[in-house]
Amino acid sequence: MRILCTGSEGYVGSVLVPKLVSLGHEVEGVDLCWFGVHNTNIPLHRMNFWEVPLDGFDAIIHLAGISNDPMGELNPKLAWETNVLGTAALASKAAKAGVALLLYASSGSVYGVSDSPEVTEEHHLVPISDYNKTKLCAERVVQSYEMTAVVVRPATVCGWSPRMRLDVMVNGFVIQALTKGVITYMGGEQYRPNIHIDDMTDLYCRMVNPPTPMPGVWNAGFENLQIKDIAKMVGDIVGAKIEPKESNDPRSYRINSDKLLKAGFKPKKKVIDSIDELVQKYREGQLKDIDACYNLKVLKSLKAA
Repeated sequence: MRILCTGSEGYVGSVLVPKLVSLGHEVEGVDLCWFGVHNTNIPLHRMNFWEVPLDGFDAIIHLAGISNDPMGELNPKLAWETNVLGTAALASKAAKAGVALLLYASSGSVYGVSDSPEVTEEHHLVPISDYNKTKLCAERVVQSYEMTAVVVRPATVCGWSPRMRLDVMVNGFVIQALTKGVITYMGGEQYRPNIHIDDMTDLYCRMVNPPTPMPGVWNAGFENLQIKDIAKMVGDIVGAKIEPKESNDPRSYRINSDKLLKAGFKPKKKVIDSIDELVQKYREGQLKDIDACYNLKVLKSLKAA
């Protein structure tokens, strides 16, 4: 297949693209390259994702966007323009160009706050931040066009990537423990679903070329853990102290991914695997606590706010 990957140089994209290439797909990337270039063996369009020519592509894996709540809070206008209007422009062009499949990486955060034991794809959505709301709106946009639309609602991704992120929970706790000897977190009782980056990217590979079509909405998260338990897991492995603080963040939800499991997808890794991998990368000198690993710091440095 000829596949366009938006956000190809990002945290997930830099792991996904080599896997797609190894499977024999003809892959092109599009990225503004705010976080560097990590895929040097594919054609790369350095532009906004909605500007790239789409003729001849069989599928689009749409990863690009303004990600996470802090970035959305820093510049809500940029988040809405990029995540919603940009996605609408991309989907419109894709439909006109005859692209058969558009896979959209949404977010499990669209569920917001839920007291349910676990939330399925049919659960009501209560997005409470600008970022959450933009992801939900973009879902609706993608599903409105005449093409096969696949919407994935990932849990928080963890694990090693050439374009490392240290502003996601597990990864952030690991670097705190390794560099400061102390893990601080807000609250602790809230639940967060998690997925290893290798499982996340394996899923995307399967979805663009599955044994059977996989249209519709899919949760993707396999470990629902309380924040305090994630911190303890990291602290026990690294040997770090735990310092909880009060929080006004009410977001708490547990993802149910039975639909995905019944479709035949089986995760291969757990949160503890990502912790072990990151500790090893740190000890090898490959994992460093630098500004480029924090989306918000990079956005501020670019004066995009």
